[in-house]
Amino acid sequence: MNLPKEFFIETLKKILSIDSPTGFTKSVIAEIQSCVQHLGYDCYLTNKGNLIVNVPGTGNKTVGVSTHVDTLGLMVRGFNGDGTLSFTTVGGPLIPTLDGEYCSVYTRCGKVYTGTILSNSPATHVYQDARELERNASNMHIRLDEPVNNAENTKDLGILPGDFICYDPKTVIMKNGFIKSRFLDDKLSAAIVLSALKHFKECNITPVVNVKVIFSTYEEVGHGLSHLPDGVTELLAVDMGCIGMDLTCTEFDVSICAKDSSGPYDYELTSRLIDLAKEAGLSCAVDIYPYYGSDASAAVRAGHDVVSGLIGPGVTASHGMERSHMTACENTFKLLCLYLTKVD
Repeated sequence: MNLPKEFFIETLKKILSIDSPTGFTKSVIAEIQSCVQHLGYDCYLTNKGNLIVNVPGTGNKTVGVSTHVDTLGLMVRGFNGDGTLSFTTVGGPLIPTLDGEYCSVYTRCGKVYTGTILSNSPATHVYQDARELERNASNMHIRLDEPVNNAENTKDLGILPGDFICYDPKTVIMKNGFIKSRFLDDKLSAAIVLSALKHFKECNITPVVNVKVIFSTYEEVGHGLSHLPDGVTELLAVDMGCIGMDLTCTEFDVSICAKDSSGPYDYELTSRLIDLAKEAGLSCAVDIYPYYGSDASAAVRAGHDVVSGLIGPGVTASHGMERSHMTACENTFKLLCLYLTKVD
């Protein structure tokens, strides 16, 4: 049971290259839909744009496996007098890390303009507070790569408030196994789940449960899985594992989350995941994430009567310049496959 690395890396690079902040996910969902159909799975779209993949199993129980493909981003808020754009955040990006990043503005008329995210005091030779000014949405702007010098010039480009601003993921996959990119939360997990689907098909493996794989599109704003497919009684979210402070997870581990901001995950399911990881000799970490919420959290808060759990590859510097390692992806892939093929 090994991660199909070539497929995994190719898939990861592809979906990371597609801009998909929450609310602007049709292109990445279309790519994933094409991938799962090519693998031979039936799938369908929900009204809100989630992709559901049907994976028949040998038993009567139906479980959901979720991962999200929406990312952090920005949106045009207004027009400044010098032709630059003010913005609002989509989700919770670590804003100081955005200073100086290149971006693209997608207009509703189909045009795309490039630009740079900058502090309102962007030059040390001009502004006394260039180093000290707090980097937040109020103190930053988008400088467009267009000959504009006032608000009317910018409006004439066809840009409107509410247009999405997407910034460069800066993906690098290194020979020593490190994976550096923005939006590993949660496209790294999405590539792992797609790799598991490929593995099942190629090796003719049938899960011991019926599976609904859910690629959700509103996780970063809290309501990705407020609706679940009929029949799902157990839900495993596959999302990034946190690293830092008193946490034990590293970039080489599969994380098993016992509790996040929504409360404890199901005790029996979490214990089963821990036992599966230990029996297989996987490098795993069990942690508590106080500032974290997942699609499983959203499903439970919406009132679904489901047992829920959370696993994922360890990712450092979440919502900023993220990094993980192939070893964490291998461990997560193996634990996911064991969860779906071992009798409860």
